[in-house]
Amino acid sequence: MLNALALQLDVLTQPVGILGVLILLAAIILVGRFLLSMAWRLVIIGIIIVGTLYILSVLGFSVL
Repeated sequence: MLNALALQLDVLTQPVGILGVLILLAAIILVGRFLLSMAWRLVIIGIIIVGTLYILSVLGFSVL
């Protein structure tokens, strides 16, 4: 068990291991940015729809 942990730590201290970790981290960040931008768009669209329905209902229009 300790030998496997020492081997993993040894790989992570070499430039190839560090490069691999950085590439993996960059991929995670890119996917996260894409998903977060989609989530913001959905929230803004939801605010516009709910706001429009609320204003229409305040003005006396039957919405639902």
